[in-house]
Amino acid sequence: MPVSHPVVVGVDGSSAALAAVRWATRLCTARGLPLVLVTAVSAPAFADVDDTAASALDRILADGVDAARAVAADVSVSTETHHGTPAGVLVERSTDAAMIVVGTRGLGEFTGGLSASVSTAVATHASCAVTVVPLDTPPNEGTGHAVVVGVDGTDNSVPAVRWAFEIASSRGASLIAVHAWSDIDVPGGLGRSAEDEEAVLAETMAGWSQDYPDVEVERVVVQDRPVRELVARSAEADLVVVGRRGRGGFTSLLLGSTSRAVMHSVDVPVTVVPSPV
Repeated sequence: MPVSHPVVVGVDGSSAALAAVRWATRLCTARGLPLVLVTAVSAPAFADVDDTAASALDRILADGVDAARAVAADVSVSTETHHGTPAGVLVERSTDAAMIVVGTRGLGEFTGGLSASVSTAVATHASCAVTVVPLDTPPNEGTGHAVVVGVDGTDNSVPAVRWAFEIASSRGASLIAVHAWSDIDVPGGLGRSAEDEEAVLAETMAGWSQDYPDVEVERVVVQDRPVRELVARSAEADLVVVGRRGRGGFTSLLLGSTSRAVMHSVDVPVTVVPSPV
Protein backbone atom coordinates (compact mmCIF):
# COMPACT_ATOMS: atom_id res chain seq x y z
CA MET A 1 0.00 0.00 0.00
CA PRO A 2 1.63 3.31 -1.08
CA VAL A 3 2.41 5.26 2.08
CA SER A 4 2.13 8.67 0.38
CA HIS A 5 -1.33 8.07 -1.06
CA PRO A 6 -4.53 8.70 0.91
CA VAL A 7 -7.38 6.43 1.87
CA VAL A 8 -10.43 7.84 0.09
CA VAL A 9 -13.95 7.36 1.47
CA GLY A 10 -17.17 8.04 -0.42
CA VAL A 11 -19.65 9.82 1.84
CA ASP A 12 -23.32 10.66 1.26
CA GLY A 13 -24.74 11.40 4.69
CA SER A 14 -25.92 7.84 5.40
CA SER A 15 -25.11 5.79 8.48
CA ALA A 16 -23.35 3.24 6.27
CA ALA A 17 -21.03 5.90 4.90
CA LEU A 18 -20.14 6.97 8.43
CA ALA A 19 -19.35 3.35 9.27
CA ALA A 20 -16.99 3.38 6.28
CA VAL A 21 -15.38 6.58 7.58
CA ARG A 22 -14.76 5.01 10.98
CA TRP A 23 -13.24 1.88 9.43
CA ALA A 24 -11.01 3.95 7.17
CA THR A 25 -9.90 6.16 10.06
CA ARG A 26 -8.70 3.13 12.01
CA LEU A 27 -6.76 1.99 8.96
CA CYS A 28 -5.19 5.41 8.49
CA THR A 29 -4.20 5.56 12.13
CA ALA A 30 -2.58 2.12 11.99
CA ARG A 31 -0.77 2.80 8.73
CA GLY A 32 0.03 6.52 9.09
CA LEU A 33 -1.99 7.45 6.01
CA PRO A 34 -4.02 10.61 5.30
CA LEU A 35 -7.81 10.36 5.00
CA VAL A 36 -9.83 12.06 2.25
CA LEU A 37 -13.65 12.24 2.35
CA VAL A 38 -15.26 12.62 -1.07
CA THR A 39 -18.81 13.47 -2.07
CA ALA A 40 -20.28 13.83 -5.55
CA VAL A 41 -22.55 16.39 -7.16
CA SER A 42 -24.84 15.07 -9.89
CA ALA A 43 -25.91 18.48 -11.19
CA PRO A 44 -24.75 19.34 -14.74
CA ALA A 45 -22.42 21.96 -13.26
CA PHE A 46 -21.46 23.27 -9.85
CA ALA A 47 -23.21 26.54 -10.72
CA ASP A 48 -26.50 24.62 -10.73
CA VAL A 49 -26.12 23.67 -7.05
CA ASP A 50 -28.30 26.03 -4.99
CA ASP A 51 -27.48 27.27 -1.51
CA THR A 52 -29.61 24.61 0.18
CA ALA A 53 -27.91 21.77 -1.70
CA ALA A 54 -24.48 23.30 -1.08
CA SER A 55 -25.24 23.52 2.63
CA ALA A 56 -26.33 19.88 2.64
CA LEU A 57 -23.07 18.83 0.97
CA ASP A 58 -21.09 20.81 3.53
CA ARG A 59 -23.00 19.09 6.34
CA ILE A 60 -22.35 15.63 4.84
CA LEU A 61 -18.62 16.31 4.75
CA ALA A 62 -18.60 17.92 8.21
CA ASP A 63 -20.39 14.91 9.70
CA GLY A 64 -17.79 12.67 8.09
CA VAL A 65 -14.96 14.71 9.59
CA ASP A 66 -16.64 14.56 13.01
CA ALA A 67 -16.95 10.76 12.71
CA ALA A 68 -13.27 10.46 11.83
CA ARG A 69 -12.15 12.74 14.66
CA ALA A 70 -14.27 10.75 17.12
CA VAL A 71 -12.16 7.70 16.26
CA ALA A 72 -8.79 9.47 16.12
CA ALA A 73 -8.60 13.14 17.00
CA ASP A 74 -5.24 13.57 15.32
CA VAL A 75 -6.03 11.85 12.00
CA SER A 76 -5.08 13.87 8.91
CA VAL A 77 -8.45 14.38 7.19
CA SER A 78 -9.51 16.56 4.27
CA THR A 79 -12.65 16.82 2.15
CA GLU A 80 -13.42 17.05 -1.57
CA THR A 81 -16.56 17.71 -3.61
CA HIS A 82 -16.53 16.42 -7.19
CA HIS A 83 -18.89 16.75 -10.13
CA GLY A 84 -20.08 13.44 -11.54
CA THR A 85 -21.65 10.14 -10.60
CA PRO A 86 -20.51 8.57 -7.31
CA ALA A 87 -19.03 5.48 -8.97
CA GLY A 88 -17.29 7.48 -11.69
CA VAL A 89 -15.83 9.94 -9.19
CA LEU A 90 -14.44 7.22 -6.96
CA VAL A 91 -13.01 5.19 -9.85
CA GLU A 92 -11.25 8.30 -11.14
CA ARG A 93 -10.02 9.15 -7.64
CA SER A 94 -8.65 5.60 -7.25
CA THR A 95 -5.75 6.32 -9.61
CA ASP A 96 -4.04 8.30 -6.83
CA ALA A 97 -5.35 6.52 -3.73
CA ALA A 98 -3.98 3.82 -1.46
CA MET A 99 -7.52 2.49 -1.06
CA ILE A 100 -11.14 3.40 -1.73
CA VAL A 101 -13.62 2.69 1.07
CA VAL A 102 -17.40 2.62 0.60
CA GLY A 103 -20.30 1.64 2.81
CA THR A 104 -23.20 -0.70 2.16
CA ARG A 105 -26.84 -0.88 3.23
CA GLY A 106 -27.28 2.88 3.34
CA LEU A 107 -29.86 5.07 1.63
CA GLY A 108 -27.61 7.32 -0.41
CA GLU A 109 -25.84 6.92 -3.73
CA PHE A 110 -22.39 6.12 -2.36
CA THR A 111 -23.72 3.17 -0.40
CA GLY A 112 -25.59 1.76 -3.38
CA GLY A 113 -29.01 1.74 -1.74
CA LEU A 114 -30.94 -1.43 -2.40
CA SER A 115 -28.85 -2.74 -5.30
CA ALA A 116 -25.33 -2.05 -3.99
CA SER A 117 -24.55 -1.11 -7.59
CA VAL A 118 -22.11 1.65 -6.66
CA SER A 119 -19.96 -0.48 -4.36
CA THR A 120 -19.91 -3.26 -6.97
CA ALA A 121 -18.97 -0.84 -9.76
CA VAL A 122 -16.17 0.71 -7.74
CA ALA A 123 -14.79 -2.68 -6.65
CA THR A 124 -14.89 -3.81 -10.29
CA HIS A 125 -13.20 -0.83 -11.91
CA ALA A 126 -10.97 0.90 -9.34
CA SER A 127 -7.24 1.02 -9.92
CA CYS A 128 -6.48 0.42 -6.23
CA ALA A 129 -7.84 -1.83 -3.51
CA VAL A 130 -11.46 -1.24 -2.49
CA THR A 131 -12.98 -2.05 0.89
CA VAL A 132 -16.74 -2.42 1.25
CA VAL A 133 -17.84 -1.84 4.85
CA PRO A 134 -21.21 -3.12 6.14
CA LEU A 135 -23.38 -0.76 8.16
CA ASP A 136 -23.31 -3.00 11.24
CA THR A 137 -19.51 -3.32 11.41
CA PRO A 138 -18.70 -3.22 15.16
CA PRO A 139 -17.09 0.01 16.45
CA ASN A 140 -14.11 -1.99 17.78
CA GLU A 141 -13.58 -3.90 14.52
CA GLY A 142 -9.95 -4.53 13.82
CA THR A 143 -8.82 -5.15 17.38
CA GLY A 144 -7.45 -8.64 17.20
CA HIS A 145 -9.66 -10.93 15.16
CA ALA A 146 -8.33 -12.72 12.11
CA VAL A 147 -7.93 -11.53 8.55
CA VAL A 148 -9.08 -14.08 5.94
CA VAL A 149 -7.48 -14.11 2.49
CA GLY A 150 -8.34 -16.18 -0.56
CA VAL A 151 -5.32 -17.78 -2.25
CA ASP A 152 -5.55 -19.48 -5.66
CA GLY A 153 -1.85 -20.34 -6.04
CA THR A 154 -1.34 -18.04 -9.06
CA ASP A 155 0.10 -14.56 -9.49
CA ASN A 156 -3.45 -13.20 -9.43
CA SER A 157 -3.68 -13.59 -5.66
CA VAL A 158 -0.24 -12.20 -4.82
CA PRO A 159 -1.38 -8.57 -4.30
CA ALA A 160 -4.25 -9.75 -2.10
CA VAL A 161 -1.89 -11.90 -0.01
CA ARG A 162 0.54 -9.01 0.34
CA TRP A 163 -2.18 -6.65 1.49
CA ALA A 164 -3.63 -9.22 3.90
CA PHE A 165 -0.23 -9.67 5.57
CA GLU A 166 0.23 -5.91 5.80
CA ILE A 167 -3.13 -5.29 7.45
CA ALA A 168 -2.80 -8.31 9.77
CA SER A 169 0.63 -7.13 10.90
CA SER A 170 -0.56 -3.56 11.52
CA ARG A 171 -3.50 -4.85 13.58
CA GLY A 172 -1.69 -7.55 15.50
CA ALA A 173 -4.13 -10.04 13.97
CA SER A 174 -3.70 -13.59 12.76
CA LEU A 175 -4.17 -14.58 9.12
CA ILE A 176 -6.33 -17.38 7.73
CA ALA A 177 -5.18 -18.31 4.21
CA VAL A 178 -7.88 -20.22 2.32
CA HIS A 179 -7.04 -22.27 -0.75
CA ALA A 180 -10.07 -24.01 -2.24
CA TRP A 181 -9.65 -26.25 -5.25
CA SER A 182 -11.69 -28.49 -7.50
CA ASP A 183 -10.75 -30.96 -10.22
CA ILE A 184 -13.13 -29.26 -12.62
CA ASP A 185 -11.41 -25.90 -12.29
CA VAL A 186 -8.29 -26.82 -14.28
CA PRO A 187 -8.01 -28.95 -17.43
CA GLY A 188 -6.31 -32.21 -16.56
CA GLY A 189 -6.95 -31.61 -12.87
CA LEU A 190 -8.01 -35.19 -12.15
CA GLY A 191 -4.50 -36.01 -10.95
CA ARG A 192 -4.47 -33.32 -8.28
CA SER A 193 -4.50 -34.25 -4.61
CA ALA A 194 -4.93 -32.51 -1.29
CA GLU A 195 -1.20 -32.92 -0.68
CA ASP A 196 -0.42 -31.15 -3.97
CA GLU A 197 -2.71 -28.27 -3.06
CA GLU A 198 -1.28 -27.98 0.44
CA ALA A 199 2.16 -27.67 -1.16
CA VAL A 200 0.85 -24.91 -3.45
CA LEU A 201 -0.47 -22.92 -0.49
CA ALA A 202 2.65 -23.49 1.60
CA GLU A 203 4.85 -22.24 -1.26
CA THR A 204 2.70 -19.16 -1.75
CA MET A 205 2.74 -18.22 1.93
CA ALA A 206 6.36 -19.08 2.77
CA GLY A 207 8.01 -15.90 1.51
CA TRP A 208 5.41 -13.63 3.09
CA SER A 209 5.68 -15.37 6.44
CA GLN A 210 9.41 -14.62 6.38
CA ASP A 211 8.67 -10.94 5.71
CA TYR A 212 6.00 -10.81 8.42
CA PRO A 213 7.17 -13.18 11.18
CA ASP A 214 4.80 -11.50 13.65
CA VAL A 215 1.72 -12.74 11.78
CA GLU A 216 0.41 -16.14 12.84
CA VAL A 217 -0.88 -18.00 9.77
CA GLU A 218 -3.50 -20.73 9.63
CA ARG A 219 -3.55 -22.57 6.29
CA VAL A 220 -6.84 -24.00 5.07
CA VAL A 221 -6.98 -26.30 2.04
CA VAL A 222 -10.38 -27.64 0.97
CA GLN A 223 -11.71 -29.37 -2.11
CA ASP A 224 -14.67 -27.10 -2.64
CA ARG A 225 -15.72 -23.85 -4.25
CA PRO A 226 -13.85 -20.95 -2.60
CA VAL A 227 -16.92 -18.84 -1.82
CA ARG A 228 -18.34 -21.39 0.61
CA GLU A 229 -15.15 -21.62 2.65
CA LEU A 230 -14.44 -17.87 2.61
CA VAL A 231 -17.96 -17.10 3.82
CA ALA A 232 -17.69 -19.75 6.54
CA ARG A 233 -14.32 -18.46 7.73
CA SER A 234 -15.58 -14.86 7.77
CA ALA A 235 -17.55 -15.69 10.93
CA GLU A 236 -14.28 -15.67 12.89
CA ALA A 237 -12.74 -12.68 11.12
CA ASP A 238 -12.83 -8.90 10.99
CA LEU A 239 -11.92 -8.71 7.31
CA VAL A 240 -11.95 -10.84 4.16
CA VAL A 241 -9.44 -10.09 1.39
CA VAL A 242 -9.94 -11.32 -2.17
CA GLY A 243 -8.22 -10.64 -5.48
CA ARG A 244 -9.51 -9.22 -8.74
CA ARG A 245 -7.93 -9.45 -12.17
CA GLY A 246 -7.61 -6.33 -14.29
CA ARG A 247 -5.70 -3.05 -14.39
CA GLY A 248 -8.58 -0.83 -13.30
CA GLY A 249 -10.64 1.73 -15.16
CA PHE A 250 -13.89 1.05 -16.97
CA THR A 251 -12.10 -1.18 -19.49
CA SER A 252 -11.01 -3.65 -16.80
CA LEU A 253 -12.28 -7.19 -16.53
CA LEU A 254 -15.51 -7.81 -14.68
CA LEU A 255 -15.36 -8.54 -10.99
CA GLY A 256 -14.84 -12.26 -10.60
CA SER A 257 -17.71 -14.42 -9.43
CA THR A 258 -15.89 -15.34 -6.21
CA SER A 259 -15.14 -11.73 -5.26
CA ARG A 260 -18.67 -10.59 -6.09
CA ALA A 261 -20.28 -13.44 -4.16
CA VAL A 262 -18.10 -12.86 -1.10
CA MET A 263 -18.84 -9.11 -1.14
CA HIS A 264 -22.57 -9.76 -0.94
CA SER A 265 -22.51 -12.79 1.37
CA VAL A 266 -20.50 -11.85 4.45
CA ASP A 267 -21.21 -9.55 7.39
CA VAL A 268 -17.67 -8.17 7.73
CA PRO A 269 -15.72 -5.71 5.57
CA VAL A 270 -14.35 -7.13 2.31
CA THR A 271 -11.27 -5.80 0.54
CA VAL A 272 -10.99 -6.42 -3.19
CA VAL A 273 -7.40 -6.08 -4.44
CA PRO A 274 -6.73 -5.75 -8.19
CA SER A 275 -4.07 -7.90 -9.81
CA PRO A 276 -2.10 -7.17 -12.99
CA VAL A 277 -3.38 -8.85 -16.14
